[in-house]
Formats: sequence, structure tokens, C-alpha cells
Amino acid sequence: MAEVVHDAEGDHVHIPATEVRQGRWGRHVFWVLIGSTLLAALALFAAWGMRSGDLSEAQKTQVPPTREAVQGQATPPAADPGPSAPAS
Repeated sequence: MAEVVHDAEGDHVHIPATEVRQGRWGRHVFWVLIGSTLLAALALFAAWGMRSGDLSEAQKTQVPPTREAVQGQATPPAADPGPSAPAS
């Protein structure tokens, strides 16, 4: 426990090193953790929101062509089956 030390400079509170090193949870620590977590989440969603338009444009280029779009294109030639087997 803390003890008051009287010396020439006045009254000082002496706290042992073991007690000083032990952290304590308080309401202020809780609110700092909550606030920093909310700010980090807000920054994450803000960054995502600013770039969401770019992300949706990238997905449009990866859509496979529709059947209607393919029908207007020329079909590739058939592959050569190779030499036929001799009849026995």
C-alpha cells in the first residue's frame, strides 16, 4: 500500500515498485479501447466505400459472355480427325 513520506521537500507519496507495475483496468481504458476499435472500423469502411466503385468495375470484366453475344461470332473450324484406320 502507498505510504506518505515526510522529508524536507514536503509530503511525498511512496508507492512500492511492485504496486506501480501492476496495470489496472478502469472505465477510461475500456472507453479508449471501444473508441479506437470504432475509429478503426470507420476508417476501414470509409476506405472500402471510396474504392467500391473500382471494385465493381473489375468484376464486370470477368463475366463470361452470354449465349446471345456468342451467336453472332464465327465458329472455329472443326479439328482434323487425323488418318483413319485401314479396313481389314
